[in-house]
Amino acid sequence: MHPLIKAVESDFIRSDRPDLDSGDTVRVHTKVVEGNKERIQIFEGYVIRLRGVGIAKSFTVRRIAHGVGVERTFLLNSPRIDKVEIVKRAIVHRKNLYYMRKLQGKSAKLRERRI
Repeated sequence: MHPLIKAVESDFIRSDRPDLDSGDTVRVHTKVVEGNKERIQIFEGYVIRLRGVGIAKSFTVRRIAHGVGVERTFLLNSPRIDKVEIVKRAIVHRKNLYYMRKLQGKSAKLRERRI
């Protein structure tokens, strides 16, 4: 990457971001604006994809809500993200866990890594 671009991006890269990995169960606190009020909404699920580098780094979180799989992509350096908590870590052998979309019930569990 060009040094000038890197210097400009460094002002916007957050220092409080956690070290995420695929398979981690995370709790993402996002700021939601409704009318003139702002509140924090929590989205909890497991990380199925990490992509990008620098300021464009993003991750996709998947969860099952009322029997339906819901995926949401977040920019890691976004000002809309209040914080990202890592609830637990899992042992996975792939970077992208797209195969989890086909699994249901007990087979959709990830083996937990001891911290």
